[in-house]
Amino acid sequence: MERLLVEHLSHWLGGRLPASGLDVIGAPQREKPGWDGRMHPALGVSSPEAGVLSVPPHAAVAVAERHAEDKDLAVLGPQIPALVGFPERGWFTAVYRWTTDPAPLPDAGAWVPADAPGVPEWLWPFGGEVLVATDPATGRHLAGVGVKRHDAYGHELAVVTAPEARGQGLARRLVAQAARRVLDEGALPTYMHAPDNRASAAVAEAAGFHDLGWLAYGTTEAR
Repeated sequence: MERLLVEHLSHWLGGRLPASGLDVIGAPQREKPGWDGRMHPALGVSSPEAGVLSVPPHAAVAVAERHAEDKDLAVLGPQIPALVGFPERGWFTAVYRWTTDPAPLPDAGAWVPADAPGVPEWLWPFGGEVLVATDPATGRHLAGVGVKRHDAYGHELAVVTAPEARGQGLARRLVAQAARRVLDEGALPTYMHAPDNRASAAVAEAAGFHDLGWLAYGTTEAR
């Protein structure tokens, strides 16, 4: 396993993947705000062989006992928000990808401060610099990438393309460009998407984030 991935999961989740099975761990990270200043009280990542589910320390025993009774995370998952003290939350499952070798696609955007004039509102929460592509003739925003800086070792990329600019290969170029910068900064670029989001999956594959059968899961924002 890539060194950066091991370091990232250890810091983000609070523990390393076991050789097999699912480890439920109590981690102080789940009691602190995440990259966006919000609480993420349950987070997990699994390879095809093993996984780690990170929950607040006070909930670890209850979640582990429930998992021992029902090892199917698809069944257990929706129960976890209540077990960790956030019953109003939902449960998500996503395809989890990373790369150390982004596709050699040409750059498509420029890095600007997230609060720069003209940056769309969805990019503001990322802070720092965001990657944006604009129409050279009109200056109209076409697409952008925000970076979720989870820790010093792993940075997750999020991309959105304006409807009128889709289907032109712009998103994949921006994601590959952003991934190269993350690697240059010494972190691992990661990418997550819903299992049924074929468009996002295609962007990830084209940018060099291959599907290795890994999943991420956890609580969603409050309904």
